[in-house]
Formats: sequence, C-alpha cells, structure tokens
Amino acid sequence: MTESRALMEGLGPDTSADDVYDAFVGWATDRDIALYPAQDEAVMELVSGAHVILSTPTGTGKSLVAIAAHAVCLAAGGRSYYTAPIKALVSEKFFALVDIFGAENVGMVTGDSSVNPDAAIICCTAEILANIALRQGEDAVVDQVVMDEFHFYGDPDRGWAWQVPLLMLPRAQFLLMSATLGEVSDLAADLERRTGRPVAEVTGVERPVPLHFSYERRPVHEVLEALIERGEAPVYIVHFAQAAALERAQALASVKLTTREQRDAIAEAIGEFRFTTGFGKTLSRLVRSGIGVHHAGMLPRYRRLVETLAQRGLLRVICGTDTLGVGINVPIRTVLITALSKYDGTKMRQLSAREFQQVAGRAGRAGYDPYGNVVVMAPEWEIENAVALAKAGDDAAKRKKIVRKKAPTGVVNWGEGSFERLIVAQPEALVPQLKLTAAMLINVIGRGGDVFGHVRSLVFDNHEPRARQYALARRAIAIFRTLVTAGIVEVGDHGIRLTVDLQPNFALNQPLSPFALAAIELLTPESDLTVAERHELHTDTAESGGDGDILRTSGGIGTGHYALDVVSVIEATLDDPRAILNQQEYKARGEAVAAMKRDGIEYEERMALLDDVTWPKPLAGLLAQAFETFASSQPWVRDFELSPKSVVRDMFERAMSFAEFVSFYQLARSEGLVLRYLSDAYRAIRQTVPAEARTDELLDVIEWLGELVRQVDSSLVDEWSALVNPAADPDAPIVPPAPPSVLTNRRAFTVLVRNELFRRVQLAALQDDDTLVALDPDVDWPARLDAYYDEHDQVLTGGPARSPHLCQITEAPDAWRVEQTLDDPDGNHDWRIRAEVDLAASVEEGTAVVRVVEVVRL
Repeated sequence: MTESRALMEGLGPDTSADDVYDAFVGWATDRDIALYPAQDEAVMELVSGAHVILSTPTGTGKSLVAIAAHAVCLAAGGRSYYTAPIKALVSEKFFALVDIFGAENVGMVTGDSSVNPDAAIICCTAEILANIALRQGEDAVVDQVVMDEFHFYGDPDRGWAWQVPLLMLPRAQFLLMSATLGEVSDLAADLERRTGRPVAEVTGVERPVPLHFSYERRPVHEVLEALIERGEAPVYIVHFAQAAALERAQALASVKLTTREQRDAIAEAIGEFRFTTGFGKTLSRLVRSGIGVHHAGMLPRYRRLVETLAQRGLLRVICGTDTLGVGINVPIRTVLITALSKYDGTKMRQLSAREFQQVAGRAGRAGYDPYGNVVVMAPEWEIENAVALAKAGDDAAKRKKIVRKKAPTGVVNWGEGSFERLIVAQPEALVPQLKLTAAMLINVIGRGGDVFGHVRSLVFDNHEPRARQYALARRAIAIFRTLVTAGIVEVGDHGIRLTVDLQPNFALNQPLSPFALAAIELLTPESDLTVAERHELHTDTAESGGDGDILRTSGGIGTGHYALDVVSVIEATLDDPRAILNQQEYKARGEAVAAMKRDGIEYEERMALLDDVTWPKPLAGLLAQAFETFASSQPWVRDFELSPKSVVRDMFERAMSFAEFVSFYQLARSEGLVLRYLSDAYRAIRQTVPAEARTDELLDVIEWLGELVRQVDSSLVDEWSALVNPAADPDAPIVPPAPPSVLTNRRAFTVLVRNELFRRVQLAALQDDDTLVALDPDVDWPARLDAYYDEHDQVLTGGPARSPHLCQITEAPDAWRVEQTLDDPDGNHDWRIRAEVDLAASVEEGTAVVRVVEVVRL
C-alpha cells in the first residue's frame, strides 16, 4: 500500500474533522513521527477550518503541517495550492508531495514549466497564484493556500505576490509559514475580517534542535578542518556571491575530505548523470570529492543533484550562497557564515536579523543531530590580526611591534558585537509591498464584471498605508490610460473590457509590454518591402541590429530582419541579466581594442573611445525615440527603464548552441542565469507578440528558442515522468532521463540545421579559414573561398542571406541533405554549400550535427 493510499484511504467530503485529524496523526505515527505540540495545535486548527499563521523555528516541522493542510483539502474534494518564492523550492516540494499523494494528484506550474496542471494539489511560485487571483478573483477554484517562506511578503520587488491572494481569494483557507515572521497581529485581524474565518497564530515555539553559536578569528580552512575532525559535517559554507562560493569549493578540492569508500559511494550514486556543460565538468570533479556547490546561477538539474547527494549524506561540505536559507530540504549539521555583510543590489550593508536567522536556522537536523552549529567568521583584517597575535605568543615585545590592520575605508564592517546582536534580535516587522503593473491590471480587467469595483478594491482595500493607496490609485489610472491608448482596453456602453482574447495563461510579462506592442507595429515584415527596398537590403553589408542599419520605408522601419527585430523589442523590456551583459561588453571592448591597435590608434585615444563601447544594443536609437513618443502621452512608463540588449538575438545570429554561447562569453558560473533569461524571453515572446504579428520566420525563432531551453534542462518534466513509475530503490543512481529527442520538434530542428549552415556563411564572409577547417576538416575551405572571392567581393549576411529560401533541405530516414546558397552581391546565387545532417548523432548530442561535404559553383 502506497503512502498516498495510507494517508487518504477512507477520507472524503463526508468525513468529520475529528476523523481527518485522527487519520493524519495515525499516518504520521505509522512513520514513527510524533507531532510536536505546535504541529498538533496547527493541524487541529486546520481541520476545524481556521487559517493558521505558523511562525516557528526552522526544524519544527512546518512541512508536516503543510502535508496535513493538503490532506484536509483533498479529503474535502477541494483544490489546494502550495506557493514558494523560488522555483528550486517549488520543485522540491512537488517531488515530496508526489511521494505522499501520488503523481496523479500533484502538479506544478512555474511560469516556464507546467506538469499535470489540473491536479488537486498545485505547486507554484507565488506570482502564479497571484495572477490567478487577479484574473479570477473569488471565482478562482482555490480552496486552500499554503504559503511557504511567507516573510517574502515584505520583499520590495516580489511582496505583492504574497499580498494579492490574501486580498482576492476570500473563500480559501490559508496556511502562512515562516521561521522569521515577526509581529503579524494586524495581518491576522485583516485576514479574519475578509474571510470570516478565525485565524490561529502558532508562534513562540522552542527549537527542538538547539543551536550552538561561535565567532571565529581563524582562517576558514582551519575552522573547517576542525569541524570535520570533530564530526560536525555536513558543513554549509555560506557566501554572498556566487563566484566566491565556487572559488571556495575549488580551493577545498585539494583537501582530502572523504575516504575511498565515501568517494565510491558518491560515484555509484551519480551513475551516468549527464554533466554536459563547462560548469558541469567542474561540478562533477567537486562532488566526487565530497564537495557540493549550490547557488541560483546553476542549472536546475545540477542544483537538484547537489541537493539529492546531500540528502543521502554523501557530501561533507557544500559551498554556496544564502539560497539554502529559503527552505530547501538539505540536511546540514553546521552552517559556516563567511560574512555578516552583503550587497543587496543597491549597496553593501550588514545582514538583517531575518536574513541571519534564515541562514542560521538551516543548521541541525531534527531526528539526526542533538544540536546544530552556527559559526560566523570575523572579517579578514580581524582574522589577520588574531593570527599575528597568536604567532607572537606571550612575547610582549613582538606583540607591541604588530601593526594592527583596520577595515578598509568604505567597507561595511562587522564584529563580535554585531554577531551577538543578531543572535538575540527579533525579525524585523513585515512591511507590505503592493505594487501595480500593466499585467496585473490586464488580469483584473480580463475577469470582467464590475471592473471598476474590482480595481478600486485592489487599490484601496489592501494592507498599504493610506498615502500609499492614493499613489497606487494614481498609478492605476496612468496604466489604464496607457492600455486604452495601446488599444488593449476600450471603454463603452458595455463597460470596460479587453479588445483582445487572451489565452488562460496570457500575461504581459513586463511593465513595458504595452510599449512593446506599440513598437512591434512600427516594424516592417520582409514580405511588405518593395522591390527597391529589398534590393537595398540585398546589397547591405553592414552588421544587422545597429541603428546605422535601420531601414525606413513607407510601411514601417526595421533592419530587414523582422523576426529578430521583434525579438530585440521584447528583449529591451526584459530585466537585465547583468552577468551576461558584462561579459558581452568585456568581449566587445577586447575586440575594439584589437581593432584600434591594428589601426594604429594611440593608447589615450583608445581609452577614450572605449567609453562608448558596450554590449550590443540592437535598435537602441529607434527604441529610444519610440519610447519618448510613447512616454509623452503616457508618462508613467518613465518609472521603468527601457534596456536594449541582445542575448537571444546574439545567440541566433551567431548560430550558437547554449554550450557555445556560455563558453564564448565565459559564463560557466552563470549557466542558470543564462537559461532563466532565455526561458523568460521565450515566454515573453510567445505570450506577448500578437498572432497577427507572427511571421513564419518569427515562429521559427520561437520554436528554436523553446527547444533550446528544453534540451539544456528538461529535468522537471523528466523527473516527473519517472515518478509516475518510480524506481523501487530510493538509493538508485541519480540519473535523469535524456531530454526529449531533438527531432521531436521538427520546426525547431530545421532552424538548428539552418543555423549550422548559416554559421558557415558568416565564417565565409569573415574569410575565417581556420574555424571553417576545424568545423569541416574534409573540405578544402581555403581553396574554395579563394575561388569564390576571385568572382565576388564579399559574401552577404544581411536579412535576405538568411532566408529559408536559400537553404533547401531534403529529408531522408537516416540523414538529411542540405544545400545552402551563398548570397553574392551580383545576385547570381551560383555558389552552394552542400552538407548532410546525421540524425542519430543529433539525437545523441541534442543539437543538429551537420557535416559539410562540398562547396561548389554551379
């Protein structure tokens, strides 16, 4: 009998509250779980129908209370939602709930992934549920909400997503959980007023696994060695920068942390896990030495590997950021915090009491450890002073000669006093952070009914102070006018309504999406160009995407790459992936310096010219002009920064795979960031660009981008599929199934093939013999290019050169044959690149494997 049947067997809509409670307690007892008093109190309140605010320390079993909540709702035939702030935690809870309630009863929706979305229990990010609440209001089929890490209610950027469900789902029962809530009496009173349900506050519980705190003035490696010798592993070393975490892990790789038997156990658990990227190779070496790395810049499947190995007790040390402070279930005996200051995106500052307690609370495993350790490192200069004093010993003369180091000027300092204050400090009071965006307003308008009343309620009946409510009202009016001007909303005798039919999962993902829609209307599809305009593009040799290449026609504007211009408009509205842009700028400046040296430009002038070199910004001038025009009538958009950039476009134009892009820009530490950005761009393009603006070429780009994301990391869908038929052995190797065959999406695979051929065209235009020979060693590229350039001055790479009409594909069962026509200035089109596509190898590698067989003149 599975755990799902054992827990839910005999429970149904007619089951009494007492029977549901008894069934859950019995289920827990069968698993040797004795409920703590706080858990027992919370479960009793849930089965009686009350809301519960559960603010108890980490390690007091809040997850078990959440299971009880889902069981109560499922027994009543209702639908429950589990929400969390990060996808990694959503994913972990999804798999945990599948183990208990069965794969058929649990689904997950994270915005860029959807698994079993019609299930009775849905795991999702808080923003997903907030958008459901906005779009459907009290009619939403949401009977219960479990909000994990509820302290995110006070997050300046994302707190709105924790407040909105409380405002707009009056029928739902809420379980709000966090170890660091602070004072919540006002919130509890408001929740009771809205819903008519009583609210039980379960707080002030003593932690079952006590924490031992210490402040260290020795170097980290000495502290770590002492901890491991005393048997205080696993140790989580907390950094506040991803680069620092990886550097620490690599520095520890030379230290012997594991025995031969432990390394063999790790190798057996890893099995044939696919370490397919540059960072993956590094991670493989580290985890085999008992060292994990964990931060948000990693691919999801790598993070899950580290979490699973840690859960099996196979890792002695994990080096990471404070992401593990957000509820991830990784067993840790000791938390070693390397600093009490962090950069919060704006400035360096000391940790808040909430941040410190979130991280410290990960120490000590209930049921495993009699206590947990929290070790805080002194600043480097304080450690150096302590080392110098220890070296001097009791020699007064030597101690007197020591020149004490001080904190560098401008550095945020901390000391033992800061440490002691944080240990006893209460979490700061949560401050509501409701905001209004175009997407939110569109969802409310899309609900229909009394639109004005719905918006007025959202603006004035919330948790914000009165002055803030008036500011929200002014913003709502400004956004509404923008939506009307953009033609998305109209006002008439019928009331206020949307002018477009939105699919259920539609969302204008960014605040600037209304501007994006207006900007896309300015662009000229290639099919609308006149013969003269086509000729102008046909002979254009400049690189695409720059403002100097803008073509202005009677019908609109663009670079002649309509599909990529649409991508550039959408990319300009997305949040900046700073790590990627910084590397693009670094690469661009390096290339600019090399070019200026070749041109004999002196050093001082080179340095001055470099100030103007940045990451690629396609359509920057055009978009800036359009933005000013748009903002002249809609001044609210100036609250948001338009940011032209080229990540998706750059990858497509360079015909690069994910791994090649990461390698080219040296982004191995930020693979997860690259994937997240590509996922966000894919979702934004797919959901924001209206159907009438989608050409075949744009659909090709959309399909290519979606397949690229799936091939890089489809671990979510893969693991869910495995859970439907779970392995009998929980200690079986951690080997996710291979991603879906790259041939499954024929349209996307065709784009991959075309890109491989166009890469050769671009290299031929650059006369890059060496790279071409490396790609196709069986082809005499230097001789063929010499022959081509005897006839033509250049190889064109503008919009027409990329046309699918110049890349003919003949399909066969085992291999495709491809013929790419070179676009020459005379329009003769008499030179061809002929190639074969190895389908079996393409499936194996997850991309198009193309081999050029000849370059010929007809």
